[in-house]
Amino acid sequence: MWAPDEFPCALPEIGLPEEVSLSSAAEWLSLELGKLSEASFTKDAIWRDSFALTGTLRTFYTSKSAIAAWRDTAGVLGANSFEANSTTAKVTRLGKNTAWVDVHFTFETEKSPSLSCSGYASLIYTKEGEWKIWVLRTTLEQLKGHGNVDLLEETRVNESPKNHPTSSNGFLHFDCVVVGGGQAGLSCGGRLKALSVSYVVLDKNDQVGDSWKTRYDSVKLHTPREFSHLPFYRTFPGTYREFLTKDDLAQGYKEWVDRLGITVWQKSTLISGAWNETEEIWELNLLRQGCSQTITCSHVIIAAGGGCQNPLVPKYANSGNFGGLALHSSEYESAKEWAGKHGIVVGTANTAHDVAEDMVAAGMASVTMVQRSPTYVLPHEYYKAVLDTLYNESTPTETADRIFNSSPLALTRLLCNTTLHSMARGEPGRFDALEAAGFKVERYGDIVHSLYSRFGGHYMDVGASAKISKGLIKVKSDALPVEYLEDGLHFTDGSNLNADVVVFATGFVGNMRHTVADLFGKDVAALVDDFWGVDAEGELKGAFKPTGNPRLWYHGGALGHASV
Repeated sequence: MWAPDEFPCALPEIGLPEEVSLSSAAEWLSLELGKLSEASFTKDAIWRDSFALTGTLRTFYTSKSAIAAWRDTAGVLGANSFEANSTTAKVTRLGKNTAWVDVHFTFETEKSPSLSCSGYASLIYTKEGEWKIWVLRTTLEQLKGHGNVDLLEETRVNESPKNHPTSSNGFLHFDCVVVGGGQAGLSCGGRLKALSVSYVVLDKNDQVGDSWKTRYDSVKLHTPREFSHLPFYRTFPGTYREFLTKDDLAQGYKEWVDRLGITVWQKSTLISGAWNETEEIWELNLLRQGCSQTITCSHVIIAAGGGCQNPLVPKYANSGNFGGLALHSSEYESAKEWAGKHGIVVGTANTAHDVAEDMVAAGMASVTMVQRSPTYVLPHEYYKAVLDTLYNESTPTETADRIFNSSPLALTRLLCNTTLHSMARGEPGRFDALEAAGFKVERYGDIVHSLYSRFGGHYMDVGASAKISKGLIKVKSDALPVEYLEDGLHFTDGSNLNADVVVFATGFVGNMRHTVADLFGKDVAALVDDFWGVDAEGELKGAFKPTGNPRLWYHGGALGHASV
């Protein structure tokens, strides 16, 4: 698997004049895009395309690769009518010797189906007084003559839905069935409705939002409210708290579904499916409201929780010896009933810290985290400061999404690390205190690697680190558990830890390809891509793009990905 730090990407080592002309930058770009050459780019330029010209998600590194790909795509599709907007141009300065201008532009293509597209170009100004493209981003906005995925009017009272299913061989037939009713599945349903595509979202839970509401009692987001909206409008206005709880999320999702009239079947689980080669449709076998039902569709979107359905639990010897309670975090609800008991949490990522904090609040006699490897600790206010530059009340969410989601992953990593590491260097005592308490902290970690390659493994600090530093939460980081005892765990260094409760916050199998195998069989799964992780171009595997089966799609990830 590739990591984001393996791709050639560097910040420009040149500044901008104090009185830089944004209008001249936009004028140059408008003209240059119509006649791009290798000389238009810096040598280390990057071009990332999001479906506009390549039909998928692609990233090209160096001017030579970028211009070759541009000629192969823009020329064939007849890209034209490039128009840069000087009013939205923005200067970014990271010190005297690193600066660039971001310019938004639009364009169209001629070849059928003709497309409306947009993009951003990050321009540097050379010592010779010339503009050059450092980063180019292009995004498909709309197929001309078709619906707009970004526009969906609220359903009027008593209005009939436009997205009716049809009948096929006696079964209800949909253009698309979305499997999963969390934020990713709901978002897909909304986008499909905006395109007037017949669809249904299958949600195994009783009510919209239960995918969050049924989680452990204290769960709340570690990222700010503005990063959490579903498409079309601000799902969580200022009346909601800054860091949403699970109940906030459930309420916001239900309000969104009701307001937009999204078609969701509750208590509906996909049991199995098969491709009918003759009819060229999927046949899906459901358990809906306790009854068996078969429906058909042309496309299936798997939005079933990022593939995180199968808990990972380490195996230790003599599990039958333990006289206490051992459970995975997926089974955990609250520590309220454990007052006065001894607790162990195995793992040191986000959920582990939440559980340990709950144990302290419940008045447990002792709380110990077992750390198996160094952990990146990222104070939530650091990450909030990064996200707030884009996701804020003055920037339309769709604009923030275009900028954030069109950025090459290697560049996102570089910019995040530059800012976050600078903040960490500014308060070393915070991390020194953790190390003094025995916690192996990675203070200059890589959040993009954690989110996109590891699918977690970090801690967004919302308060538990201070409890570790104060000794309220103990840390065992010098040995690993190997055996259950009647009253605790035995470790590789020969030591024992007493425990009445052991919670394994040790993650899940994070690959929806396993879900595909469970639902459609190994033969179908063998022909689709993995879900998540980084490919050879720095793109996410499988997510949001063709999977290898033209009728099967993935959607998932963090809340910020829901509106992709």
